Amino acid sequence: MTQTLLPTSLVGSYPQPDWLIDRQRLAGRFPPRVRAKELWRVAPEYLDQAQDDATLLAIRAQEAAGIDIITDGEMRRESYSNRFATALDGVDLDNPGTALDRSGHPNPVPRVVGRIRRRHAVEDRDVRFLRANTDRMIKITVPGPFTMAQQAQNDFYKDEAEMAMDYAAAVNEEIRDLFAAGADVVQIDEPYLQARPEKARQYGVEAVNRALEGITGTTALHICFGYAAIIHERPNGYSFLPELCRCKVRQISIETAQSNLDTAVLKDLPDQTIILGVIDLLDQKVETAETVAARIRKALPHVDPTRVIVAPDCGMKYLPREVADGKMRAMVEGAAIVRRELTR
Repeated sequence: MTQTLLPTSLVGSYPQPDWLIDRQRLAGRFPPRVRAKELWRVAPEYLDQAQDDATLLAIRAQEAAGIDIITDGEMRRESYSNRFATALDGVDLDNPGTALDRSGHPNPVPRVVGRIRRRHAVEDRDVRFLRANTDRMIKITVPGPFTMAQQAQNDFYKDEAEMAMDYAAAVNEEIRDLFAAGADVVQIDEPYLQARPEKARQYGVEAVNRALEGITGTTALHICFGYAAIIHERPNGYSFLPELCRCKVRQISIETAQSNLDTAVLKDLPDQTIILGVIDLLDQKVETAETVAARIRKALPHVDPTRVIVAPDCGMKYLPREVADGKMRAMVEGAAIVRRELTR
């Protein structure tokens, strides 16, 4: 990992340009679990090139803001999970199933009709493109096995736990390829560990640990309360957090700004690095650097600063780009304020 104290990073996504995707339609629905090609504004024969160009914009925006650990902004995805989840064997893409999203509404989801298997690497080119276009540390994200099991209709396995373990095997193969392609950090996105804590306690950590089996690179786990643009009510605490101390993952992404989280809970994770969410994505107003600094300081009585990475609460996908850029700059400046205080 970088030696910088309080390094900065996005959780994963950066706003896609309006010329690339229909952002109004994107924001007017829950994140798609099946393919949603109708969202793209660019003709299929030009889409790869357009997504590459948008990725370059995301990289340069992060660099200009001073971000230390760069992501690809997830420009090539309709949602954080569906691109990978719909690339697997065992899924009937032509006849989707239905599952409840975290708000309790039914949503079209992949229908599992056979054994889940990864037929090929999905995001390895994304990593190679990112590595070729920045000299900073890079991070790539992949949906987690527990979350994908919750976002699927099971018409094959005897139970969800068995299905989640096959999803985990597929994620494990993908993570190996992502590190081989040049990733410095691979992050598993597992928001449903928070959304479905009872099931998570039954097999969530086991599924994530299976996804990490034999992995030696730096790994992260993102757990959150959902996109603020879509899920407006924020609980003031996590329903599934201390359990993650049993997880093999090296870094854990925690949302603190939107929920005004009591950061004393960070003591429940004494060994992992904390990706500290300090940017409120529900508020369109750009925070001051001092506001960000205060949110960072709030965590430091409970976690050593050498174990903190500064980040937004969640993905920036739904923000206007100018707001996202302003919030990234404030985040970098706020981290710099606290870094100076700690190194005087």
